[in-house]
Amino acid sequence: MVFAAGMGTRMRPVTDAVPKPLVRVAGRTMLDHMLDRLDAAGVGRAVVNVHYLADQIEAHLAGRSAPEIVVSDERARLLDQAGGIRRALPVLGPDPFVICNTDAVWIAGPRPNLPRMFADWDPERMDVLLLVAEAAGSVGVDWPGDFHMDPAGRLVRRAEGDVAPFVYAGVGMMKPGAFADLDDGVPMRLAPYFFDAAARGRLFGTRLDGRWLHVGTPGAIDEADAAIAASVA
Repeated sequence: MVFAAGMGTRMRPVTDAVPKPLVRVAGRTMLDHMLDRLDAAGVGRAVVNVHYLADQIEAHLAGRSAPEIVVSDERARLLDQAGGIRRALPVLGPDPFVICNTDAVWIAGPRPNLPRMFADWDPERMDVLLLVAEAAGSVGVDWPGDFHMDPAGRLVRRAEGDVAPFVYAGVGMMKPGAFADLDDGVPMRLAPYFFDAAARGRLFGTRLDGRWLHVGTPGAIDEADAAIAASVA
């Protein structure tokens, strides 16, 4: 499930005419960065939701052959991430699935992150598994972190006023049953599902190998471009 429906408010004025997923970092759209990662990891089908400037995203996706793309249309009403998942459940199917933000880009380390996350998935212990990055050294992190992580990989939510060493890197795995009772067409945020799993000890993390680039504002585009250029120099 690739989230491409948002308004990109923090990225304005860049997103006044271009949807955020089509903003280019290192010469490639952020949407393609994510879809390339999924394809390389063996993901055969991606559901991409659309709302803001949806025609541009659909036209862009028409040029891709892999992974297979299924567009989930939210033109009538923006459903937020959990609501978008609920709309897409008939296509996502009954098995655990991947969730992806399009503003999450990373410079890969020696070990590929998505296959490692897939290997870490344990449905007996986990309801949610998130790829997490160290806040220190990441690009575009302007908040005091999201989670602490214990030696077993279990994530604990940062307390108010606290500083946490790990941030959610925009990719994870979830079970579809969590959304079965949500009515289709109702907007709903995704973060409460993470926090509920954390409260029950069933939220885990895979530590990102490499450097995470959170491209959420216009200034972060230049930062990300510079970081990627430096990594290949």
